[in-house]
Amino acid sequence: MLEKISQTISNLFRPLTEPVARWTRPARETISGWFSPLTSRFNIAWIPFRERFPWGAALVRWSARMIVLFYAVRYVFVVGFFGEVPSVHELRDLQTLNASELYDASNQLIGKFYKENRKDVAFKDLPSDAINALVATEDERYWEHGGIDYRSFLRVIFRSIISRDETGGGGSTISQQLAKNLYPRKKHAFLSTPINKFREMVIAQHLEQAFDKEELITLYLNTVPFGGNVFGIEVATKRFFNKAPIDLKTEESATLVGMLKANTTYHPIRNPERSQARRNVVLQQLVKYGSLTQHVCDSIKNIALKTDYHPGFELGGQASYFREYLRQKEVPELLKNILKPNGTPYDLYKDGLKIYSSLDPAMQRYAEEAAQEQMSRLQKLFKEEWKGEKPWGDDAVIDAAMRNSDRYKRLADDGLQADKIRKIFNVKIPMNVFSWDDEGDRLMSPMDSIRYYYSLLNIGFMAMDPRNGQIKAWVGGNNFTYLQYDHVRSRRQVGSTFKPIVYCKALEIGVKPCDYIPNRQVELGDWKPKNADNHYMGSYSMEGALTNSVNVISAQLIQKTGVQPVRELAQKMGVTSEIPNDATIALGTADVSLYDMIKVYSVFANRGKKTEPVAVLRIETREGKTLVDFSQPDQSKQPQIITSDHADMMTKMMRSVVEEGTAGRLRYKYNIEGDFAGKTGTTQDFADGWFMGFSPALVVGAWVGGESRNVRFRDFSAGQGAATALPVCGLFLSKVYKDPQFSGYKAAKFPTPPKWILDTMECAHKIYSDDERAYLDSMRLDDSLARDTLHFLVPYNPSAADSADRKRSAAMTAPTPAIKPAENKEAIFHHKGEAPVQPPPVRQPGALIPAPPRPTSNKPPQPVPKNRGEK
Repeated sequence: MLEKISQTISNLFRPLTEPVARWTRPARETISGWFSPLTSRFNIAWIPFRERFPWGAALVRWSARMIVLFYAVRYVFVVGFFGEVPSVHELRDLQTLNASELYDASNQLIGKFYKENRKDVAFKDLPSDAINALVATEDERYWEHGGIDYRSFLRVIFRSIISRDETGGGGSTISQQLAKNLYPRKKHAFLSTPINKFREMVIAQHLEQAFDKEELITLYLNTVPFGGNVFGIEVATKRFFNKAPIDLKTEESATLVGMLKANTTYHPIRNPERSQARRNVVLQQLVKYGSLTQHVCDSIKNIALKTDYHPGFELGGQASYFREYLRQKEVPELLKNILKPNGTPYDLYKDGLKIYSSLDPAMQRYAEEAAQEQMSRLQKLFKEEWKGEKPWGDDAVIDAAMRNSDRYKRLADDGLQADKIRKIFNVKIPMNVFSWDDEGDRLMSPMDSIRYYYSLLNIGFMAMDPRNGQIKAWVGGNNFTYLQYDHVRSRRQVGSTFKPIVYCKALEIGVKPCDYIPNRQVELGDWKPKNADNHYMGSYSMEGALTNSVNVISAQLIQKTGVQPVRELAQKMGVTSEIPNDATIALGTADVSLYDMIKVYSVFANRGKKTEPVAVLRIETREGKTLVDFSQPDQSKQPQIITSDHADMMTKMMRSVVEEGTAGRLRYKYNIEGDFAGKTGTTQDFADGWFMGFSPALVVGAWVGGESRNVRFRDFSAGQGAATALPVCGLFLSKVYKDPQFSGYKAAKFPTPPKWILDTMECAHKIYSDDERAYLDSMRLDDSLARDTLHFLVPYNPSAADSADRKRSAAMTAPTPAIKPAENKEAIFHHKGEAPVQPPPVRQPGALIPAPPRPTSNKPPQPVPKNRGEK
C-alpha cells in the first residue's frame, strides 16, 4: 500500500521533480561532499533503523522529501515564476475593487461605475448567520488552520486524486478561495490545476499572516462573486433582497451562501427550486456544526423562497445619458490631476468613490416624461406623413450606414466580399428594437433595422440653473439601451436660435433697439438671404425683427457687425465647435451642440455673466475625504461676457418672442406663467427643430431631428421648432411649475431694467409700408382700431397650425361682429421664419406710438408665397 502511495505521489510530481533533479545535480554533489562527515554519522544510526523498521524508514524518507520539495516549490512560487504571489506587506495594503457610486442632488443613488460591481462592508455589519453558514459549508476548520487545512488537503490527494472520487470535495479553505478571487488563475497547459492550487496555498498562508480571521472572512465576503456582475455580500443583498446585510434573515443568509457553490445553478431568480434545495442543505450544515437547532431548521425549511429582486443599474434607467456623460468625460477630467497618497491616479472603476451630482431627481423625471410624451406623439405624425415612402430619400444614405456599421466591418475583416456581406445584411432574424409603442423582438434583417432607426426622430433636452451652472435635467435621446448617441452633446445646425448672438453684437457696436431696419433683401457676396415667406415690406425695430424672426434683418445686422466679431462673441459665450467664417451664420448655419447653446443662453439669463455647466458637486473617497468640491461656487469669479444692459435688452426682446412671437404657444397652450424669454429655431427643410428658453432661475433647451439631415417633416406646421422642440420644454416647465417644491422657479422675476433702457426700447415693432397700410384700408378698419391694433397685430398663418390654434385665433382676433375679416389676411403680414400661433395680446398702456398717416394709394399688396420655414 505504501509503495502504491509512494508511486502515485512520485508520478504526480515527476514533471516537476525530474527537471529540478537535473538542474540541481551538480549542486547536490558538491553539497554532498561538504556534508559527507555528517552523513556518515547519520548512516550509522539510519541503516539499522531502516533494516529494523522498513515501513517507518520509508515514511520518514518520503516525508523528508516532501518537506524539502514543498519548500523548494514554494520558493519557486514566491519569486513569481508561475504568476504573481504578493508578499505579506503587499497584502496588508490590499484594497478590494469597489464600484464608484453616483448620487443625485437629493443624495439618492442613481448609478454605479465598475468593472466588478462590489462595495465593502465592515465585519460588525455582517450577519452572524451568514458567517456561520459560510464556515459550516465551505471550511469547517476555518478558525483553527493557518490557511491550509491539511486534513482536507490529504483527503483531496487520497480520495479525489488517487481514488478518483469526484464527491470528495475541493479541499480549498476560505483563505485559498479568497486567494483565487483576488488573484485569478492562469493556464499552464496540463499542469494548470496543481500549479494554481499550490500558488493559492502560498497566497493563503500570506493572507493568514497579513490579516486576522475576522478581517479575512470580511475580505472574502466583500469579494466573492454571486453571479453576473455582482461581487460581495453588500451588492448581493441589495440585488436579491433589497436590504442591508445586517438585516438578512437566517434563510436569506443560507440562500446567498448556497449560491457560492454554483452561481447560475443556484440562482434564486433563474432557478428558484434548486436555490431553495441548496438553501436547505446549508441550513442542515448549520445544525451539524451547532449553529442552529434541528427544530428551528425544520421550521425554516418549510418557508418558501422569497426574494425582492432589484437588477441594479444597467444600460437603461433614469438619467442614463447623464451617467454616461459623467463616466466618459466629466469625472475623468476632474480626477486626472488628483493622485492618491501612493502617487497613483484614482480609478473610477476600482476605488469606490462617491460622486454627488447636481441632477435634480424630480426635474429629471419630468424631463424624461415630457420627452416621451412629445416624441411618441411626434413619431406617429411623422410615420403617417411618410407612410409607404422613404423619409431618408436616397438609399445611398442607408448603404453608407451599412458600410459604416460595426457588423459590416467585422465581416469585411473576416475576408467576406461585399456582395456576400450584403446578402447577410438582408437575412431576416429576430431583433429587439426600440419603439414608443411595443418594444420587443421583431423579425427583420440588419438592413431593415438600419432603415427603421433612420425613420426615428431623436430628442436632446437639458435644463440648467444659470446662477450657479448646476445641471438639473439631461435627456440625450429616446432610450439609452438602444440608442447610446447623446444628442445633448451632438452638433447640429442651430437655425434662428443663433440670431440673439448677432443681435447682441449689433447692440455692442451701437445699433439702437429702435433703429428701424428695412425688410428688404441684401446681397452678401454670392449669398442673397430670403425671408421664410418671401415677403419684403415695411421696416422693423430690433425687437420686432427678433420677435418675428425676420431673416433679412439678421443678415443686415451681421453685415453691420462683420462676421468675425459675431464668431468671437459666440465663442466667448460658450460655443466650442468651429463656426464658419461666413455671413450665413446669421441664420444659424453653424453646427453647435445643445450643451453649448445652454451656455450661450445662460449668459442672457445671468445678466451677461458666463456660467460653466456643473454636473458634479462633490467627489469623495470611500473613507470620506473630499477630492472635488463645487457645491459652493464663487459667483464673483464668473466672467462678464456682455454688459448687464445689453443682456437686459436681449432678455426684453426674447420675452417678446414668448409673448407675441414664434414661442407664443408656451403661454396659451402650456400655460407657462411668470417671467420667461426664449427663441425658436428651424433649419433648412425642417431638418432640425430647436427651442431655447430661460427664466431668471432656469435655462432650458431642446433639439428634435432625424439621424440624418435628410430625415425631416415635409410640412412647416409640423416641422418647425415651435411644433417639435418647444413642446418638450413646455411640457417640462408645466410639470415643474405645478410642483410646490419648485415654486421659487415659477416666481422668479427678471430684474427691472433701468428706465433709460425701457425708454430706449419704447417703439413699435414695425413701420408698415404704403401697400400694407393700403391693405388695412381695404379691410375698412377705422382710425382708432387701426391705431390700436397695428402694433400688436400678430401675423398668423392658418396653414401652419392645428385646428385648435385656428379656432382660438379666429375667436380672439375678430375686432367686432360688424367687421368682416379678410380671408388669410394674416399671411400678408407674415415675415416670420416660423408660424406664429399666439393671438394678439391685450394692449399695454404706453406701448404704442401714433400710427403713421394713411397713404393715398389703394394699390393692393402682391401675393405672398406659402411659408416654407427658416434657413
